[in-house]
Amino acid sequence: MENIKHLILFDGICNFCNGSVNYLIQHDKHKRLRFTTLQSETGKALVQRFHLEDIDSIILIEENKAYTQSDAILRIGKALGGIHKLGYAFIIIPKFIRNAAYKLIAKNRYKWFGKKEECMIPTPEIRERFI
Repeated sequence: MENIKHLILFDGICNFCNGSVNYLIQHDKHKRLRFTTLQSETGKALVQRFHLEDIDSIILIEENKAYTQSDAILRIGKALGGIHKLGYAFIIIPKFIRNAAYKLIAKNRYKWFGKKEECMIPTPEIRERFI
């Protein structure tokens, strides 16, 4: 795998996760972010490599280190740049509070937003952004 600085692993059947990835792709003007689903072979291998088998929503691999839950979200915003990086200021909120909010959304994401039968298939225009 090429040297990728920001790789986002996401739940490919989750409508909320897919919508979030589409938002990131649209707003990542410098094309810094790369993506793969947790269900893909690459995603499964990375989950195993970083010992994150209990994570089923989002993981950020950044410079060979894995971030999960609110840490992943805040670091993704920072990597996205622009106005989004201001969200990184929330890092000062204690992690247990940030993660409680994250877990509430992650736990209810299928109920609130639904899910697909299969992972999304990237369009030819964005295929280069997926691993």
